[in-house]
Amino acid sequence: MAPRRIRTSPPGLARSRQRPAPPSNERVALDDAIRDVDTPRVTEDEQLLNFRPRPPRAEFTHTDPWRVMRIVAEFVEGFDRLASLDKAVTVFGSARVAPDDPQYRMAEEVARLLARAGFAIITGGGPGIMEAANKGARDAGGTSIGCNIELPFEQRPNPYLDTLIDFRYFFARKTMFVKYSSAFLIFPGGFGTLDELFEALVLIQTGKLYHFPVILFGTRYWGGLIEWLRGRVLHEGKIRSDDLDLMVLTDDPAQASRLVIRACDMQTSAAARRASRDLTEPARGRSRP
Repeated sequence: MAPRRIRTSPPGLARSRQRPAPPSNERVALDDAIRDVDTPRVTEDEQLLNFRPRPPRAEFTHTDPWRVMRIVAEFVEGFDRLASLDKAVTVFGSARVAPDDPQYRMAEEVARLLARAGFAIITGGGPGIMEAANKGARDAGGTSIGCNIELPFEQRPNPYLDTLIDFRYFFARKTMFVKYSSAFLIFPGGFGTLDELFEALVLIQTGKLYHFPVILFGTRYWGGLIEWLRGRVLHEGKIRSDDLDLMVLTDDPAQASRLVIRACDMQTSAAARRASRDLTEPARGRSRP
């Protein structure tokens, strides 16, 4: 039996850090699961990101250079399984939203509308908002995709998935969300949802993505964040005023679906222009004396 890690913190501090074990029926969200150093399960992300992780599993090498092969394999699998997608949107939000919650029904409805318009629906593959979006896609006869992640506490895939891809590393998984999506639909969630929101904003702000709507569902939930960005971050000159235009705040699934469809049309037109330019510019170069 492997020895149990013993805390060396003072007794009072150790007690203050302890958390009760989650009940068996608790839905531990991808976007707000909390890591406890005494949790028996060790994830690949933990082994990669911690300078002195716990002893690695026997079935895989302990050296980070060789770990790159596993990381590459995740990218290869993700690219291979999603390469045939025509157009898609990614839906984010908390795993702790119950089916009778209005947010659940809203996610289900917007996914249904977009699936009918020919969009595949991509989620993190878990319960809550993710389940609602996958359910809406399935009900509308669309393509329903889940990109699940290895967590310290198991996140079970929801039952409405046509394609399930399991990832060990967050960064590989997040690449799939961005690469194959025409838009992000952000429902209320925790730290993980905020991470995905702000990463998308940075990619758009820095010109890595274009004509890419980031739609926030829930005016009451997100309104305070928008006000803070406007009243503090913008006021202190940390962002520009047009950076706030990167987000759309709504409670209307129909409005969101129209925005996504229009943005996809713009992306398609821009891609066609770039392809035409790429084809003509080499020819022009060859014709020069």
